[in-house]
Amino acid sequence: MTDTNRPHPNVPGVDQSDRLVPHNLRQSGPTPVQMLISTRVRKSPFWHLSMEAGCWRATVYNRMYHPRGYIKPEDGGAMAEYDALVNRVTLWNVAVERQICVKGPDAEAFVNRVITRDATAIEPMRGKYTILCNEQGGILNDPVLLRLAQDEFWFSTSDSDLLLWLQGVNVGLRYDVDIAELDVAPVQVQGPLSEDLMVDLFGDAIRDLEYYELMEADLAGCSVLISQTGFSGEAGYEIYLRDATLHAEAMWYAILGRGARFGLRVIAPAHHRRIAAGILSWGQDMDNETSPFQVNLAYQVPRKKEADYIGRAALEAQRDEIDAGRYPFKLKLVGLRMGGCPITDYAPDFWLISSPDGVRVGYVTSPWWSPELECNIALGYVPWNMSDIGTELRVALPERYTDVSGQLVAATVVEIPFRPSAHPSAREQARASGRDWAD
Repeated sequence: MTDTNRPHPNVPGVDQSDRLVPHNLRQSGPTPVQMLISTRVRKSPFWHLSMEAGCWRATVYNRMYHPRGYIKPEDGGAMAEYDALVNRVTLWNVAVERQICVKGPDAEAFVNRVITRDATAIEPMRGKYTILCNEQGGILNDPVLLRLAQDEFWFSTSDSDLLLWLQGVNVGLRYDVDIAELDVAPVQVQGPLSEDLMVDLFGDAIRDLEYYELMEADLAGCSVLISQTGFSGEAGYEIYLRDATLHAEAMWYAILGRGARFGLRVIAPAHHRRIAAGILSWGQDMDNETSPFQVNLAYQVPRKKEADYIGRAALEAQRDEIDAGRYPFKLKLVGLRMGGCPITDYAPDFWLISSPDGVRVGYVTSPWWSPELECNIALGYVPWNMSDIGTELRVALPERYTDVSGQLVAATVVEIPFRPSAHPSAREQARASGRDWAD
């Protein structure tokens, strides 16, 4: 028989009763292992180029190997990469952002059915940050959606199998579209000197490119699509290389060659900076059992969209509950300023959050050290009644980040983002103007 009084290693004291698959809250620590490189996980066209650039660790994202560290810890590690990003310019291998193309006479209608925002409002050669939800209102993916033409959209996907879902949905809907992955691989050029480097690569037209606007261009004989977007909170661009399996080296070396005069450095995607900007990471801060209303994405659920979309009934019911002052979820994502020693690398666990009297109530999803704020910052889940700005909490950090072994560090709920971004999100812009950001 099971001893029901014995504490469970998955910490059931944190209420996840509204999830079918609770997050694993076991505190296993780093558990070092060697990653097996094999043919069942795809290598991107830039994989070997990342190895040349010094990549020493990786993870798996969208069933592809994903570089996640170039500067060794003894040389400054992730915080040295952070310095390059916020002070100069950086190049990221983000080919794991698979490009799913929806093309055909019904492309607009199909895309409008699967995203929560209004696809008809996206003009050709423009993009938007979007979400796709299941019928329960859970977030399936949060891609940047690029509209190249009236009948062509690209989903630049986050870490879930969106291609199969889109194809499966259309088995029943039968829109007149082709849905397929493209041989397109993006890189990101991010940092305060990114515009100067991009002008050097593509000419002065870059200076007129608006946020989320697209531009066709040529680089070293390669056809590319450029967008002014990024995952950093800094100024930046994405360069989408067509026929990437053929031209990866030509484009990569062209960027490195021109970038040298700007102090360009190849780094991993900057999770330390995206946390400060309040940018979410799918699978870490949200997943298919997370509602947009839990993670500050209510602006992605319009009140006035005419066309129906998948998840609409559930999302509108959730919003009605919230408007009535009733909260239909156990936990809400908040920003935290935390004590403790500087967190300068990825967290291997969802670290536990407690109330001031020591009761476990939630968990941290994305923590890091902020040099500008001179404290640790984090995104994390807490009960709704503990989510107000200024709420005092405690966090159980690993020993390496505490002055006293076993002692919880102080944490305070604060506004997101933690520091200004080059391009404020739609939510931030709406809050600043005083309008309802769910319209």
